[in-house]
Amino acid sequence: MQFIIITGLSGAGKALAQHHFEDFGFFCVDNLPPALLPTFAELCARGGIGRAAIVVDVRGGEFFNDLNQSLENLDTAGIEFQILFLDADDDLLVQRFKETRRRHPLSDEHHDLPAAISAERVALTGLRARADKIVNTSHVTPRELRAAIENTFLQSGESSAMLVQIHSFGFKHGLPSDADLVFDVRFLPNPNYDREIGHLDGYAPPVIEYVMRESVTQEFLDHWGNFVDFLLPHYEKEGKAYLSIAVGCTGGRHRSVVLANWLEERLRRNGHRVAVTHRDLHRSGIEGEAKLASNSGVLSVEKTGAEQGGGA
Repeated sequence: MQFIIITGLSGAGKALAQHHFEDFGFFCVDNLPPALLPTFAELCARGGIGRAAIVVDVRGGEFFNDLNQSLENLDTAGIEFQILFLDADDDLLVQRFKETRRRHPLSDEHHDLPAAISAERVALTGLRARADKIVNTSHVTPRELRAAIENTFLQSGESSAMLVQIHSFGFKHGLPSDADLVFDVRFLPNPNYDREIGHLDGYAPPVIEYVMRESVTQEFLDHWGNFVDFLLPHYEKEGKAYLSIAVGCTGGRHRSVVLANWLEERLRRNGHRVAVTHRDLHRSGIEGEAKLASNSGVLSVEKTGAEQGGGA
């Protein structure tokens, strides 16, 4: 039986994740008291339910304190489980609560929304550390969240290959919170200062040509590609199911996009499961590249390496 526990920050998208699991054929329950987790797992096993996903979070109030003991009881009973933890940046969590006009589960105990979010983070620290998969939904579309769930959980029984998630980003907008490896490519020549192509993004052929024509870029790619090729089998050997590689330049629109797509194409060609997202590409302001994602309240990028064939 595949037993998934969905948890994380209020407003980070747990309800949307539950809907995705339902679409994939999981039996889902929302806001189950943690003390009932072992009993529910046994009922699923006896009832022949092969896949179940349960949302557990601080809405449980005092019952939430039973979660650690319940997880230990699952281990003792030999019931295997996985934890999906959904996170988001504080400013976006505040924005989402204001847009939906919903109350935070801890609002009765704290004087304002930021304080409630901070307290919830503290309460979830131990659970986050135990998570098998962490997704920061700040700049993730519903479609990208669905793909992350599908690649990590739906196919876990069908393929043992590690999923490599490549993120491009801009350092001036902050580091990705869930990155395992971070590569800084700000030493490469910056197309942003070229008047003819600075307004374009990293998918535009002139920008790709500008970045890739430099000898320092080619030398870096030789070392970088070999380094990543060396690392991946060792991560897989250790049983890691998911590896996040972040590639950053100044604004996240040019160099990091070109190189993230290059790495995605190389790894896919070498037989790895890989997906690419460009967190800050929407900040370019080009019409059609960014839109307000429905159901999430965040800006999302429609261009992804998977959709463009990794074209770098």
